[in-house]
Amino acid sequence: MAKKDKKVLPPSGAGLVRFYDEETRGPKLTPEQVVIMTIVLAVFCIVLRFSYS
Repeated sequence: MAKKDKKVLPPSGAGLVRFYDEETRGPKLTPEQVVIMTIVLAVFCIVLRFSYS
C-alpha cells in the first residue's frame, strides 16, 4: 500500500468577512428604528391598498 501524504494547507479566510471600525457616512439607525420604520411602511401600504377599493 502506498502511503497517503497529508499536505497541510495554510489557513485562509475564505468565506469570512472582516468588519472594520471605520466610520462611514450616512444615518446611524438602531435595529429598533429599522423594525419600527418597516412596520409603519407596511401599515401604510396596507391602508393605501384598501382605501382605493
